[in-house]
Amino acid sequence: MDLPAIQYTIHAADVDGHRYHVTLRIANPDPAGQILRMPAWIPGSYLIRDFSKHIESITAFAVSKAGQTALTLDQIDNDTWKLPAIESNGAAIEVHTIVYAFDTSVRTAYLDHERGFFNPSSLCLAVENQTHLPTALALAPLGNWSVQTTLRPVKTDAAGFGFYLAPNYDALLDHPVALGHFQMVEWRSRGVAHSMAIQGCLHPIDRKRLITDLRAICDSTIDLFEPKTQEAPFDRYLFLVNAVLSGYGGLEHRDSTALLCNRDQLPQLNVPLNEEAYREFLGLCSHEYIHAWLVKRIQPSAFQPYDLQRRNYTRLLWLFEGFTSYYDDLQLLRSGRIELQTYLNLVAKNWNMVLRGPGRHKQSVANSSFDAWTKYYQADENTPNAVVSYYAKGALVALGLDLLIRTETRQRKSLDTVMQLLWASHGKTQLGLAEDGFDRIVLGAIGPDFKASWLRFKARFINGTDDLPLESWLKSKQIQVTRKTQSPLEDMKLQWGMRYKDSNGWIAITHVLDGGIAQLAGLAPGDILASINGQRLTSSRLDTVFGSLQLGTNATLRFYRQDREHESQLVLQPSRPVVQYQLTAL
Repeated sequence: MDLPAIQYTIHAADVDGHRYHVTLRIANPDPAGQILRMPAWIPGSYLIRDFSKHIESITAFAVSKAGQTALTLDQIDNDTWKLPAIESNGAAIEVHTIVYAFDTSVRTAYLDHERGFFNPSSLCLAVENQTHLPTALALAPLGNWSVQTTLRPVKTDAAGFGFYLAPNYDALLDHPVALGHFQMVEWRSRGVAHSMAIQGCLHPIDRKRLITDLRAICDSTIDLFEPKTQEAPFDRYLFLVNAVLSGYGGLEHRDSTALLCNRDQLPQLNVPLNEEAYREFLGLCSHEYIHAWLVKRIQPSAFQPYDLQRRNYTRLLWLFEGFTSYYDDLQLLRSGRIELQTYLNLVAKNWNMVLRGPGRHKQSVANSSFDAWTKYYQADENTPNAVVSYYAKGALVALGLDLLIRTETRQRKSLDTVMQLLWASHGKTQLGLAEDGFDRIVLGAIGPDFKASWLRFKARFINGTDDLPLESWLKSKQIQVTRKTQSPLEDMKLQWGMRYKDSNGWIAITHVLDGGIAQLAGLAPGDILASINGQRLTSSRLDTVFGSLQLGTNATLRFYRQDREHESQLVLQPSRPVVQYQLTAL
């Protein structure tokens, strides 16, 4: 078998030490000195992660028929190495790295006695000026484990170990690999093979229920983008699931997704199922599956191609992540996985969460998208006061635009119309979406008469910081919108504007929201709130103590900052009006 000039061999050689041994073979290295780079981030997770920090050793050799000769690697920066100039005598180069892998997230790599997982971006160095070339990945066998990946196999054994091919380096990075033992769930959606490979469950999976629910969701999503042809943009799709004691997240890829969930979120035979937790898992599956269209094929121009050595900026994440967040639960409704009232409860929950964040009045979703690298992905104690989530408010933007389109077209068109044109123009063609390119898509789908409404909507809710008037927009859609009647205790908690965690029985403040009683009392993140009006505070007694407070009365607080006791006295004035809503189907 003729292999490409770029070959990676991955060997899970040190399970006890959680280390992969990786060999990179370069058949035609740059004679002037080949440069190698480790990606600094992974597409879909907008944070510089410096994957090179997990490289424990790196060595290089010139390999020819005469033998091998050790080479000196010159490290240029944290992510970059340069090989010495070599004579063009037909010698290949082999680079050997040992990479530590003990991150259970979906973004990097993991290895122990129970399972292995990796994104190639965590293990495979890029060969500068050769990333466009076809690439081979070889997986060395390990015991009785098997392999799950959507890489194209060319010579593998029954367990999946052997050689795989990718058309280029970027394509290689888009196929995570899981190793170990799996519970497999398989079905076909619109004629396309789908499967879910599950690790970490302690009991047999309820395959029948998973197949029924996942098939319905995938069918509905294919129909969303291709209502006429019902064609999927891939030949097969794979959900890689790692079930753990506590964890949640997902990362999208072109033909697969890596998911992390709690074990109790999965349906298992003869085990009571938390239906709400399972619904959350289905929502995660729906979200990452939609990304196979929106993000992996419809992309901002800023991501074509990805530059994995530095931040790639776009102001469109409110579209790519926010609209996905809108459709993920909507697809659960459309596929019959949840009832209408359950869906409305999810919409209200997200709406209320956004309304509780003071940062929504300071940052637009467009700016939140641009600043994702620093403000959103590097959250701190002041994040709720300064940042709005392009996921959460982006979903409200999608809902609002959907309602507006339906109203102005008398239900003849909807946001689906926009998404289908976006898919035809930028998904099928793979043409990147310019920063202002969504204007053309919206007007092309809805018509020029919608221009004034769209530009006003965009100025207020995307580039601006106005709250969407969903209360009035939803009322005309056979949905009852009411302001939640808060109990005195719930209202008092909202007025305080304080988030906390339990710390050995004490109340440790994590966030203080602008304009709340906690801020007016001089409290700050990191403080230990000890007592109010002489009553000691604990997690179990917080409701009791807060329930005894009344607005307009005096309060005395004692708290510790850096282990030094402080006292604060104030009048409990209502200073943070927080409106919350509930939605009911009529």
